[in-house]
Amino acid sequence: MSEGHSGYPKVPGVVTQRGLYYEELERGVLYQHRPGRTMTETDNVLFTTMTMNTQALHLDAAWSAEQPFGQRIMNSMFTLATMVGQSVAQLTQGTIVAQLGMNDISFPHPLFHGDTLYTETVVGEKRLSASRPGQGIVTMAHTGRNQSGVVVGQASRTALFLLKPTS
Repeated sequence: MSEGHSGYPKVPGVVTQRGLYYEELERGVLYQHRPGRTMTETDNVLFTTMTMNTQALHLDAAWSAEQPFGQRIMNSMFTLATMVGQSVAQLTQGTIVAQLGMNDISFPHPLFHGDTLYTETVVGEKRLSASRPGQGIVTMAHTGRNQSGVVVGQASRTALFLLKPTS
């Protein structure tokens, strides 16, 4: 392969990793985001203290051992942030304009240190923006599951997406 002007080999094309444009998002399709993310004690303690959350269920192992779950649980806001984060590369990287809101957030089962979080997303409603040409509004339902398939988090998220460029 010959070299181009930058010293790198000439290639037949370039592919840049990105999310999906509004038109590429399909309603009802299950998007599975991989890899999963194994939650650590460090994740929990750092996130909890960075956000000034002093909840003993996240920080105090001795006290938590006497509580109903028998151990510390992951901070639910870290679980939610990770669920959204896991969807970025596949769905929104470079194709989202703004997150508009979140609804119906729930954590039906705790996530513990050492659990692995896997997230999937289903696209629900889609409509073109009436006030922002070239953009569309999409509602997505995120579901987080642990390594055993148990649902540990759910959230509905609405975002403003770019339409596919015409050129």
